[in-house]
Amino acid sequence: MAAPRGARTPLTRVAIFGGTHGNELSGVLLARHWQEDGAEVQRPGLRVTPFISNPRAVHRGVRYVDRDLNRVFDPAHLGPEPPEDQPYEVEQAREIHRLFGAYDVILDLHNTTSNMGCTLILESSRDDVLIQMFRYIQSSVAPTPCSVYLIEHPSLKYATARSIAKHPVGIEVGPQPQGVLRADILQQMRSVVKHALDFIQYFNEGREFPACSLEAYQVTGKVDYPRKANGEIAAVIHPSLQDRDWQPLKPGEPAFLTLDGTTIPFDGDGPVYPVFVNEAAYYEKGEAFAKTRKVTLTARRLDAAGAPREAPPQTRFPGDV
Repeated sequence: MAAPRGARTPLTRVAIFGGTHGNELSGVLLARHWQEDGAEVQRPGLRVTPFISNPRAVHRGVRYVDRDLNRVFDPAHLGPEPPEDQPYEVEQAREIHRLFGAYDVILDLHNTTSNMGCTLILESSRDDVLIQMFRYIQSSVAPTPCSVYLIEHPSLKYATARSIAKHPVGIEVGPQPQGVLRADILQQMRSVVKHALDFIQYFNEGREFPACSLEAYQVTGKVDYPRKANGEIAAVIHPSLQDRDWQPLKPGEPAFLTLDGTTIPFDGDGPVYPVFVNEAAYYEKGEAFAKTRKVTLTARRLDAAGAPREAPPQTRFPGDV
């Protein structure tokens, strides 16, 4: 659960998860590298722990062994009474909760096959610390785009591995095929981790952060592929939608294409902003893309004393309020 708005408690314990999904290799490679040589991710006053979160899936080169590890961090699986004959990922989730449940920040590293570029995943619109962090990261990596995906939704939010931390951070970079490494994608992920850790260090040192606004894309629903009566996919993502994550999709515009050449338009309220378009891992989840809407999030000023104030800030980033 996020700290109260405006709170300034030092963030001293940080975990970096790689391999939550075993075939998303950028995080696996980086976490292993930092386990061997952690100088790059260490910061004064911080305990930074790189961790391979699903080692069996990593060893097999698959997303998961029994269950999606990024969906089982809920009370039903983490409760005091372990289920009988529990799947491997549930057993692993309980161990991860034991090891990292009191951590301040978890940076959970993921790759997507979708053309989403660099994406930060936010779980709460009221986490001032992370809104400030994400604004700092965006400013630091500019002009490279870095979008924010807000998964705060009563029925669509899922129990992520990072959610056990006070401040859970998802880092999603793509496009990158499953089981493949790309130097450019790896470098983007590495850069985001660097700036996230820098922010935490500055935060702990008492640096003032002015009130800021942050554009985010909040998930509102998910769209499945058209399917036959037997459940088989009947159409694919339309070429005009493919690779257009974050771009507006209006009702009536092409969304899917059948094998006989029939265009199936988007049927829904609009415009929406699709993300995870044609994500390979989501075929089994019945998701062709997620629908989002643009929202503007705000975070109050964090001053050196740790309390929000309305005095003029000392420094500003573009877009600060």
